[in-house]
Amino acid sequence: MLSPELAAGIRHVKGVKKLGVRLGNWLTAEEARRFWQAPDASTLKGKRDRAILAILLGCGLRRRELADLTFANLQQREEHWAIVDMAGKSGHIRTVPMPDWVNQL
Repeated sequence: MLSPELAAGIRHVKGVKKLGVRLGNWLTAEEARRFWQAPDASTLKGKRDRAILAILLGCGLRRRELADLTFANLQQREEHWAIVDMAGKSGHIRTVPMPDWVNQL
């Protein structure tokens, strides 16, 4: 039988870190294209939804970052559009470049 001290020590052993391994599901380029084109572009709601999906897919924003986005965050820097001074995860301030195809919507 294990001593209580040894048992307590075993309970608190940290797991092995997996470096370089990303978890989650990734969309292929074709899946992302179909997902982005799903809303009806002929309606106002569909145009809004396409713009939201384009920002999520093209800029890699998190849901909370998208919800907090304002027009003040959209700025042109050196002839390119970017989302600037955005508070990301854990309050980190970051600037995200906006691909040309997202800006053309």
